Amino acid sequence: MSDRARMPGELIYEHAVQIEQVSDYGVALDRLLSGAATPPAEGARFDFHREGTVPSAKVEGTLNGAPYSAPKRTSMRLAAALLAVVASLVVGPSAALAAAAQHHDQVPGFYGLKVGDLEVTALFDGPGVFDQHWLKGTKARMGEVVKALHEDSHMLDGSETAFLVNTGKQLILVDAGSGTWWGGGAFGRLARSLRSAGYTPEEVDLVLVTHLHADHIGGLTTQDGRRVFPNAEVYVAKAENDFWLSPEIAAQAPKDAQRFFQSAQAIAAPYIKAGKWHTFSGSEPIVDGMHLVPLPGHTPGHTGYEFSSKAQKILFWGDIVHAQRVQLQHPEVTVVFDIDPIAAAATRNQLLPRLAREDVVIAGPHMLFPGLGRLLREGSGYSWTPVPFTDQWVENAPSPQKY
Repeated sequence: MSDRARMPGELIYEHAVQIEQVSDYGVALDRLLSGAATPPAEGARFDFHREGTVPSAKVEGTLNGAPYSAPKRTSMRLAAALLAVVASLVVGPSAALAAAAQHHDQVPGFYGLKVGDLEVTALFDGPGVFDQHWLKGTKARMGEVVKALHEDSHMLDGSETAFLVNTGKQLILVDAGSGTWWGGGAFGRLARSLRSAGYTPEEVDLVLVTHLHADHIGGLTTQDGRRVFPNAEVYVAKAENDFWLSPEIAAQAPKDAQRFFQSAQAIAAPYIKAGKWHTFSGSEPIVDGMHLVPLPGHTPGHTGYEFSSKAQKILFWGDIVHAQRVQLQHPEVTVVFDIDPIAAAATRNQLLPRLAREDVVIAGPHMLFPGLGRLLREGSGYSWTPVPFTDQWVENAPSPQKY
């Protein structure tokens, strides 16, 4: 067949063509190829060309590799039929295309962002939906939430995400996802996402923990007590450590809260045993260019980590927001997991205005993946602006082109 693209009529009348899978239209060819000893079968090849012009065209070629010349009484009809067949392949449904298998593959669960000299990578641990019954507010506010949820069933969609910071000297993981400790198997993809990003768990030097809920530390330890990050030193606020790892406090906790204490203690145990579990109580330096941001309320020692590089900042804010489309517009709404709901709401109301004023990238583990964005003031609340997607890693990225 000619390399030049041609209309169907040109294929028939000017060049030899090859038709495969003729069983799809074999009935028509069987009727026309009455002079052929063997009708076309599945996978048969009919290569032909014409000599002369219609109606005196002579169609000849090979059928299944054997020389063939159509009888005169069928030549013209054969040429017309083949023209129709080729045209149908162009303008009609393609059997080959219709049979193409769906791949069911998705892109790997990571996304990278440059913040000054830091390379920050969001690591997907799994998709999630926040239960409306976990939200707490006034009766009127919750009525609005229920109404909005009926209008948009995806309003409470979110994610489980952890973040990796490559400083050029250290690999620092901020939180570690759920592992198999939370979510009934819906999460636990962190290690796979980490490998897809080009790293291994053994390469992680530090893990900074925002708080000790299982959906933030479950990825540290397997159910049989193996450390997933064997070379990492783990850091957590002392107030957080002393609360969740206290047998005395655990014994006095309500029954439905017992699982949070049990999981925290089991997950921390192998790191404590290995001497790799550390606490901090003030603003002591842990990593160059990073400072601690106490964010109390959700848990006693809930802590954010703000990194700065070349006048650019990124704040890993832990569980400041669980349901972004509710709590950003209504920061007073709390969640059942808040140890001190009043303090949690106060912390949110103090933090969000600063972030909306300053050019700070936010890394939110429960925001829709990749959970990287900025805040804008919107009415009495705030809106979330995700970082713009790019498929290129550019050191000095130019301003986005207008379109």
